Amino acid sequence: MTTAALRGHSANLVGVPTGLLASPAFNDTPLSLHIRGVHESHARLFDLLATAGSHAEAADYFQGYMDATFCLQQTHPDAAGTRVRRFRASYLRLLKGWGYDSNSREGAVLKGWAESRFGLFPTFHKIPLARFASEAWSRYVEEKMSSRFSNNDIHTQLDLLYEFCQWSLVRWFRPWRHHITLYRGVNDFREITLLRGQSRPRSGPARVRLNNVVSFTAQRSIACEFGDTILETQVPTVKILFFNDLLPRHPLKGEAEYLVIGGDYRVTVSYL
Repeated sequence: MTTAALRGHSANLVGVPTGLLASPAFNDTPLSLHIRGVHESHARLFDLLATAGSHAEAADYFQGYMDATFCLQQTHPDAAGTRVRRFRASYLRLLKGWGYDSNSREGAVLKGWAESRFGLFPTFHKIPLARFASEAWSRYVEEKMSSRFSNNDIHTQLDLLYEFCQWSLVRWFRPWRHHITLYRGVNDFREITLLRGQSRPRSGPARVRLNNVVSFTAQRSIACEFGDTILETQVPTVKILFFNDLLPRHPLKGEAEYLVIGGDYRVTVSYL
């Protein structure tokens, strides 16, 4: 069976059938999404967020909670008594690795998280992931399970990042808005599956299958820096994992970047 034939697993942790979640119909009329058990297991965080008087205060609460819960700033003495920082996988390290290269090991962990939580298969990691029984798929599985980046409850950290992002969008950034116009610049379609048998779409509407985690930007001028083909689409806010203004301290500053959960999207294609 090919990954192109199947968009994802039959089960996920958000309570919406994966086939629907991956479809343009869902993007047109999105349903509320929450990762099962996150609010209940971390009620203290969300109770604290409810007391915040500004998003800046809420973001400080969130990052403080993450540091304390997952010991992200913890140091330990070595044999000589010197305080040294022990490596712990963290959501910020994954964002940094993704910023350098979405096909890195950190990128594989992010794609593995999206596969686990939303049921969506990745479509590209270094090369197209066309078949399960392939060297490319085996390499992806090996990297997403890397002990260096998959320790310290990293999927739970990403669950909390997603839920904090969704809470922030509703509370502070886009109340009553269900979509945001985003852009992606590309030079070719290696990482994007063109649906309906197209080899290269003409300017205008098209349907594409995006990787299960994909970067966009809110500024067309920035998208132009990454390719001469611009994809414009309406992304449902419930599919946003991260955006530039979410946290005061993170490694993806400067590109108005959004990390988006993928699937099949209707896009408008234009060329520079």
